Amino acid sequence: MTRSRRPVLAVLAALAALTALAAGLPAQPQRQAAPPQTDEAKILQAMHLIQSQPLHGYVSELTSEKYGGRLTGTKEYEACVAWVESLLKGWGIEPGGENGTYRQLFPNPYTVVFPGGVCEMRLPAGKGGVVTKSYKYEDEFIPGGTTGTGDVTAEVVYVGYGVTAPELGYDDYKGVDVKGKIVLMESEVPVMPGGPTLELFKKWRPYSFHQYKLKNAAAHGAKGMVYNYGPIGNPNNAYVEGFVYHHVGTAVVEDVFAGTGRVHKETVDRIRKELKPQSFATGKTMRISNRSEHRPDGVGINLLGKITGTDPVLKDEVIIVGGHLDHLGRLWEFMPGANDNATSVAVTLGVAEAMAKCAVKPKRTVVFFFFGSEEQSEDQGTEGSHYYTDHPIYPLDKTVVFMNLEGPGMGDGISASGGTTYPEFWKYVEKANERYIHRVLRTGPASYPARPRQDSAWFFWKGVPSLTFGAIGGPRPPYPTYHNTRDSIELVTPEIMEDIAQLLFMTIMDIGREPAVDFRAN
Repeated sequence: MTRSRRPVLAVLAALAALTALAAGLPAQPQRQAAPPQTDEAKILQAMHLIQSQPLHGYVSELTSEKYGGRLTGTKEYEACVAWVESLLKGWGIEPGGENGTYRQLFPNPYTVVFPGGVCEMRLPAGKGGVVTKSYKYEDEFIPGGTTGTGDVTAEVVYVGYGVTAPELGYDDYKGVDVKGKIVLMESEVPVMPGGPTLELFKKWRPYSFHQYKLKNAAAHGAKGMVYNYGPIGNPNNAYVEGFVYHHVGTAVVEDVFAGTGRVHKETVDRIRKELKPQSFATGKTMRISNRSEHRPDGVGINLLGKITGTDPVLKDEVIIVGGHLDHLGRLWEFMPGANDNATSVAVTLGVAEAMAKCAVKPKRTVVFFFFGSEEQSEDQGTEGSHYYTDHPIYPLDKTVVFMNLEGPGMGDGISASGGTTYPEFWKYVEKANERYIHRVLRTGPASYPARPRQDSAWFFWKGVPSLTFGAIGGPRPPYPTYHNTRDSIELVTPEIMEDIAQLLFMTIMDIGREPAVDFRAN
């Protein structure tokens, strides 16, 4: 039988005390047990796990060449999904997708555009010669993200907004022949989606989509298009076999109008004022070419992780936080997509890790959502969120709020659309900012009258309280960074990512523990 060591240890302790007294030394006091931490202290401790350096590291990983610009459907995008998935698994976050996985799959046709296209003006010279003016990639044109393969040299016909709307008494193609030619077209429609023209815009809305415009041009026999859109990269359009197009900027548009007796700005202003077409054959010849490969059977991936709520009843209510994981891929050159939208993924990961490691869990279930195909679709864009809201994994009527993230990585202030639409929700955000973050915080209404430019639009239209958070203010680079090769990690402000992640973490923890919330009642 093994004898207990406790009596021996007690004797040794007593002898040590007597020895200390004999030597005139104070006896060692017994250590008092630390008082237990409160739930608030534990939550605050977890909040401080969110740090700028790891978030910056996530952005660095997401924007690396090995993920190829994260175009949904590609092997590079799937590799990126797997990397994010591995982080969630490592933190012990549960699969939140379909069939016990982290994933929700959806149909996703996509197009890969290869280098080597042309955008040039061909001007007549003496004795039947031709002078060629080539335009500069990115500054003056970017290839269309769903362009077909082809090489077109033809006259350019200006077709305004490219709209044929008999019920509105409007047709940009009336009186002009575009068969076999290249059309120059404006983006959007001549009516604004807000203010006094909002109701009228709703009648024009179906004609504002890129997909409609391209298909209408092809249906009228055009072989190519120069689209006055940026120039920015954009894989969100229809694909028509052999139809070639570029996105162009001011340099190309002004050259097309030069010498025609018309001024571009005056022509557009007249269309908007009179709502009458101003189409005309320009007499200018351009050559445009592209090489691409269309993948009609592509598959997109939404990635979802979750922390199940601790309350047996409230766990059926869901708080969703996240942003889109995808970007443009390569439109000839690598598009890193740092602020749009690797920073949103990083912020979501920061919130997820802190919540996974927090000793206090919300009563409600929290879902971390990384959307696919926000940037591309042959329908209206934002296909990952569109598919999810049509095939929800968690009931939409039990979804308390969706906190969307778009560009939270460049600036020194915080903005969120939707706070005035959902003031009861906004109180939680303001409280968290006043107590812990102390940043400039701005909000406005949730309103999506035009095409769905953000994932939050589909949730909003389905009745889910939806807000989109981003960063504002601070110095901006002296060149455009939206949807081009310059949206790189050098632009990112790690400290604003940390603050936005901490703000959302504290907001979610507060809402997640409330006995009852209903932001729809606002």
